[in-house]
Parts: sequence; structure tokens; C-alpha cells
Amino acid sequence: MLSLQAAQQLLWQQARPVDGVYLLPLEQALGALAAQAVLADCAVPPMDNSAMDGYALRLADGGQALPISQRVAAGCAPEPLAAGSAARIFTGGEIPPGADTVVMQEHALIQPDGRVCFSPLPPLGANIRPKGQDILPGQCLVHAGQRLNAVDLALLASQGLAEVAVRRRCRVAVVATGSELVPPGQPLAAGQIYNSNSTLISAALQQLQLDVHTHCVPDDEPLTRQLLAGLAAKVDVIITTGGVSAGEEDHVKSSLAALGQVEFWKVALKPGKPFMFGRIGTTPVLGLPGNPVSSFITYVLLAKPFIQACQGGCAQVPAPRWLPVAEAFNSGGREEFIRVTHTPTGLRALPNQSSGVLRSLQLADGLLRLAPHHSIKTGELAEFWSISELLAP
Repeated sequence: MLSLQAAQQLLWQQARPVDGVYLLPLEQALGALAAQAVLADCAVPPMDNSAMDGYALRLADGGQALPISQRVAAGCAPEPLAAGSAARIFTGGEIPPGADTVVMQEHALIQPDGRVCFSPLPPLGANIRPKGQDILPGQCLVHAGQRLNAVDLALLASQGLAEVAVRRRCRVAVVATGSELVPPGQPLAAGQIYNSNSTLISAALQQLQLDVHTHCVPDDEPLTRQLLAGLAAKVDVIITTGGVSAGEEDHVKSSLAALGQVEFWKVALKPGKPFMFGRIGTTPVLGLPGNPVSSFITYVLLAKPFIQACQGGCAQVPAPRWLPVAEAFNSGGREEFIRVTHTPTGLRALPNQSSGVLRSLQLADGLLRLAPHHSIKTGELAEFWSISELLAP
């Protein structure tokens, strides 16, 4: 049985970015991964401009009343500043050639003859936003593999770009297995439960801006094998939930072995031990356990980083925070991830740590990690991840 770290290393090393790059309008590119670095072509701002409403002048002339020689609004090209004059200027207006300072209008007084005088005078260069203050030509605005957020898209727009090259979204099939599973909205018969795992994993994948398709198959080996074989020819990655334990009705592992190969099975992880990884041809298959908490934990620790690497990002779990515990914790022979609440006195375990209690993921503030055969005393620090941190793109 592999340690979690060994399983992560073996899994993540085999992730290969999907092929395909296409241009996407900026308004449709939020959350997409940039396919290549984007360097700035032009300076922002493209010219020296005023940081506020006021008057542009040569500071050396500012000790006397000055005639107003022109009016400069944003978007207008100014004339060179006439000697011994000031220009009325507005926020964003281009600084007239020859001016070296802007006096804010609150420090200006218009005299009866129309001239303007200033008190106090600011330092030389005051209230001028210089050309390139924000962006200089050649600066990298977006790195290859970077997930594009609103600020990234605004920076690209500031260069006059209307579209950006992004990676094709990874196609992922989520397959829930179990004869007892019924889609939400349908009536339940005796012995049946609603299929919540498909919703859990597909919704988590959609946060990564992927192309996700869900499927469900009963505990039947021929049907399981047929579905997996068909999906392997259509998608980039297959994620299954359930059917990877050693029971007589668990057919995912045997189907994968018949269609391709099982790379490894079982991880020294609690919950989440029955995790499986293999391939059908070149299509990776990640088998998550069927219990919802086990499915969630193996998704965030193993499957999600793998998928991110397939999408062109980095395969890594976010760095933990170190927080004090309000009670003692002890682990057995497997690495444990305990659902905890963050109380004023420290982290406390939820009373029910069963891997079948889905609502515990809603009640918990996050997960506490315990190394194998490890103890943490009250008041000591422990590794902690919030649920939102683990799910974040």
C-alpha cells in the first residue's frame, strides 16, 4: 500500500497537458488557462497624464498669476504649453508639452481678470501619472498556464487585446457506480439512495472550468466495462466513484484491468484507502472510493491536482496553515485527515468522523492532517486546510 506522498508523486508525474489551443474573447475567458505568455506591446498609460482636476504649468512660473492658455480634457490632444501660462486640465488629460507639474484645483484661485494663482505650490512633478507608470512595453502580463481572473483580463484589455489564447478545456467523465443509485428527482425504491457523488465531484470539477460529463452505471461488470471503454475514446480523463473496493459487486478495478492496466491500488490514507489509478490506452482513470467523504478527500488530495496538471497548471495541494488544537489528536498506521471546526480555543474534531457522513463536510471548517503514528497535544500546532482552500482553482 502506497503512502499518500508516494501516490501523489506517481500520479502527478504521469499527468500530461491536453492538446489544443484556441482564441477566446476576453468576456468569455474568465477562469480559462492561458496557453502562452502575453507580453505588453505598449505603455500604460501611453502618455503623461493628470492624476486629478487642476492646472498644468511650469512650476518655475507658479509664483505669479498666470493666464489660462488652453483647456485639456481626457481624450484630447493638448497644444504645447504657452510660456508663462497654465492649462486647465482634467483627470486623465494628457500633460501639455512644456508643463512639469499639476496643481489641484482646490489650491487654485481664479482672479477677476481670468488669471489663476496658486497656494500652496506642490513639489515639482506633482499629480502627474508618468507614461508607463502602470505597464511598460515588454512586461509579462500573463504567464503560460495562468488561470485568468478579472484583473488579468483587464490588463489584456488595457493593451487593446480583444481575445486571448487559452488551453482547451480538459474533458472529464465522472462515473458513479452502484445499483442502489438513483438520480435526484426520481422516486426511491426499497434499498436505493440518491446519487450525490456525481454532483459532488462534477461540481468540484466545474470550479476548475472543465468540460464535465456525468454517467452512472449499475454494479454489472459487462456494463461497467462497456461504459469505460466507450468513454476512454472520447474524454481526456475518467473519474469513477465507488466500485474500487474488494467486494463481489465492485467491478471498476477488474474492468480497468481487463481494458488496460491498473497502475496502483490502495493508499495509506484515512479516509480514502481504496483509491485506484490506471489507464485505458492513453486515457487515465482515477478510481475514487464510494463513501462521500472518502471520495471528497481523495479528489482534493490526488485527483484535483492531477486534473490541474492535465489542464496545463501545477499539480500541488495548497500549502497548509498551522493552527493550535483545542484537544489531543492521535493517529494509527495511516495518514489521517480529520474534519474539524475552528473554535476560539483551537481546532476541534467533529464528533462523527464516519466517511459516509456527507454533511460533515458542510459542518466542518476544514481538515486537520495527522501523520501516521503521530500525536498532537492540546495547544500544539497542526496542519489545517479550509474546505474552500482545497476546492479553489
